[in-house]
Amino acid sequence: MKAFLFPGQASQYVGMGKDLYNEFDIARAYFDRADEILQLNLKEICFDGPETELVKTKYTQPAIYVHSVINDFLLKDAGFRPDMAAGHSLGEYSALVSASVLDFESGLRAVALRSRLMQECCNNNPGTMAAIIGLTLERVGELINGIDGVVPANYNSPDQVAISGTLEGVDRACRMLKEAGAARTVKLAVGGAYHSPLMAHAGEHLAEFLDSLEFGGFDFPVIANVTGQPVKDQKEMKKLLKQQITSPVLWYPTLKYMSEHGVEQFREIGPGKVLQGLLKRSLKGRTFVSGGIDTAEDVKTAIGVTV
Repeated sequence: MKAFLFPGQASQYVGMGKDLYNEFDIARAYFDRADEILQLNLKEICFDGPETELVKTKYTQPAIYVHSVINDFLLKDAGFRPDMAAGHSLGEYSALVSASVLDFESGLRAVALRSRLMQECCNNNPGTMAAIIGLTLERVGELINGIDGVVPANYNSPDQVAISGTLEGVDRACRMLKEAGAARTVKLAVGGAYHSPLMAHAGEHLAEFLDSLEFGGFDFPVIANVTGQPVKDQKEMKKLLKQQITSPVLWYPTLKYMSEHGVEQFREIGPGKVLQGLLKRSLKGRTFVSGGIDTAEDVKTAIGVTV
């Protein structure tokens, strides 16, 4: 069995998608269409930067989404189809397009609104995130339970948990977790407290937009961030997407579910190698075919061999 994994924010890099645009008609069509829909010069920022612009949430999230979906479409055109899919945070929208639940335009409009609303939350409620290495999700949750404004945000691997919250709260939590045995605490270069109650305003307004969208049927299950379990029902998926923006991303449980239900081949579809790293940390001692589909060369190699 095969699974497609779609990356989230922080996987972007200057130059992403340029070779795809030069090599494939599909890439040119969808980058050009994204610019029309968003009224932004997204491809110029993706291809040439500067990085200071690309890292802005309003560009980062649509850029990763468009890049990921184009790679997915290229594989599908060559006849490759996963048995299930999942996306990390923002990547969940790419996974839903892959499964034919959302079309390209609906997904892009949702991502663009999501990024704008999240940026507003960052501006109005300053916060941050930190990666905690060496403690389980349960242990991190117990230890930070009494700290106002801080919550577990991402369960990335068995020994890596991200926390999210106010600037003061995250600093205090990092000190406490280090004293309690965390191997490392690393502040993340993010614009705000993602997947925390500080994103509640974004969640409320995004929910209104999601309610207006028509979701299609699932070509295959998508493993939801909020539950780490498969979804094939449109109403349930809408509900979970609304919760996702303030809930922890259960990425390790997602990978564990996939591996325990027959997935032997994982492909990260989109920019960077973040999810490949988490896969190796999460499924140690097991032999899986893994790799990324990021560049034009990656696509050509994949469609020329068994994926």
